[in-house]
Amino acid sequence: MTRDDDETEVVEAAVGVDRFYDALEAHGRPVITASQLARRLDTTQEAAMQALESLHDRGDVERADVESDPSVWYASDWRDVVDRERVVFFPERRQFVVDQPSQFTRAQCSQFAHLVDTTRSGGYLYEVRREDVWQAPYDEFENLERTMRQVLSERSPEFEAWVEDQWKRANQFVLRTHEDGYVVLEATTDSLMGNVARERLDADCLRAPIDDSTSWVAEEHVATVKRTLYQAGYPVRDDRKLDGGDALPMDLGLVLRDYQQAWVDRFVEAKAGVMVGPPGSGKTVAAMGTMAEIEGETLILVPSRELASQWHEELLTHTTLTEDQVGEYHGGTKDVRPVTVATYQTAGMDRHRQLFDSREWGLVVYDECQHIPADVRRRTADLQSKHRLGLTATPVREDDREEDIFTLLGPPIGTDWDALFEAGYVQEPEVHIRYVPWADDETRSEHASAEPGHDRRQLAARNPAKVEETRHLLAEHADKKALVFVEYLDHGEQLAEALDAPFISGEMPHGRRRELFAEFRRGGRHTLVVSRVGDEGIDLPDAELAVVASGLGGSRRQGAQRAGRTMRPEGTARVYVLATRGTSEERFAKQQVQHLASKGIGVRDGPAEAVE
Repeated sequence: MTRDDDETEVVEAAVGVDRFYDALEAHGRPVITASQLARRLDTTQEAAMQALESLHDRGDVERADVESDPSVWYASDWRDVVDRERVVFFPERRQFVVDQPSQFTRAQCSQFAHLVDTTRSGGYLYEVRREDVWQAPYDEFENLERTMRQVLSERSPEFEAWVEDQWKRANQFVLRTHEDGYVVLEATTDSLMGNVARERLDADCLRAPIDDSTSWVAEEHVATVKRTLYQAGYPVRDDRKLDGGDALPMDLGLVLRDYQQAWVDRFVEAKAGVMVGPPGSGKTVAAMGTMAEIEGETLILVPSRELASQWHEELLTHTTLTEDQVGEYHGGTKDVRPVTVATYQTAGMDRHRQLFDSREWGLVVYDECQHIPADVRRRTADLQSKHRLGLTATPVREDDREEDIFTLLGPPIGTDWDALFEAGYVQEPEVHIRYVPWADDETRSEHASAEPGHDRRQLAARNPAKVEETRHLLAEHADKKALVFVEYLDHGEQLAEALDAPFISGEMPHGRRRELFAEFRRGGRHTLVVSRVGDEGIDLPDAELAVVASGLGGSRRQGAQRAGRTMRPEGTARVYVLATRGTSEERFAKQQVQHLASKGIGVRDGPAEAVE
């Protein structure tokens, strides 16, 4: 066999349909000749022709013979060329664009990168930040590196060196409990302790040096130490012996799923952390499993009274705790028990500080912990000496302070959303953005003449055409129980009247809210219009349809929470986000579903169907 024969066999074997598509794209035309393909592949024309014949035999390409010109070759299915997944890497910016990514690829990207933006044509822009590397859910750097290389086939030694450096930075400082009982900060080198820690932390935080790489830490300033070093580029690993609190034996009456047990095991080992998982994945159950492992008196902090009552009921239903062991502490009642469920707002007030001092809490649970950085609630994070467990589906904040969640509570603990979708534990919702035209010229003109900002946003949110589109969606999915979300009270009242459905808002008495939610769960109510009061924590397990008629600007967290009301194990759920065409709502709608898209959930968009 000659050298040319060898090359022909190698090229024929190596040229798959993806390389053919790459050559077409580089060529810039929909058809290509054998000689042009040879130049693109840097091989002989004979080898290129053999490869084309092989692709033709498999049905991947077609051939057109032209009398006066060489034969041209083109893709059998043009959609495969247009819709195929492609990655363009910009290593100097630490960014990459994925065009038409699969759910698996989006899930991989979410492990080490931050979704910056999406386009209507199916492009996803990602950025790799230092926080993404620090919080990547891997025990070994080689596992993180393997995932990155599966997505980013183009190698960049400089980028990979930067990622490895960031990975190492996450293990340079450790907080430990000294054998004499006080807290110390250890650095891997004398230089890091002297030039980083002692330069940035004053005597209130570091009381005295113990040796060149170890310092005595003031226990009341542990949170400040962690936050300061995090901001300096060195997240601190917290290996202190935390208080167990007063004993509280209890058992869980449920069997944990494998991933929930893994969450519990990781938390018990780390003693602090944030369980991150999609709505419906059972974070509350995992938290109760953690309580059963810790067996210490527990303070549970939640954003609302409804969620406090829900926790109370779940604890009595699914654990061996008794009525006299579980109390609630909020505006409605102030009952401190071995397990106490309190609202962030009440617990954060100075006059209620006795709540923290009244018992030896062994565990503090922060439900919907994305609220922790808010100034009034942040006081509750002073309990650094306790086991601290955060729960959230969306550790994102629009003020870019989500780093505080992990410095105050601990590292993320979670399972890839895609794995839960694949296993059937949580159904992936179908998410659609619908662009709604103005109801008439008068409303369009009113919007155009309004003051930019709040006035225009409110007019776009209340576009009367959304009523007809919502009616259409409810009729199209008449067999599904539906939640219609709104941002403004008058918009909620307008929709509730048009749909003949109750409107649940913060102005409704708590007792009436509970009745309506209970009726919805039982099937006595088929549709509810809900304000922001239903965004977080309220358990509506069998909502099958969500219509977001108006939202809080481009809040990614709110978008994910509202979609999450439908993410449960059974059935196929749909989420529709309505945006008035030609207004800022178009951009806001795309931003709202950004967190969902980053987790591998497909998002489609198109025109409204009820109004032309």
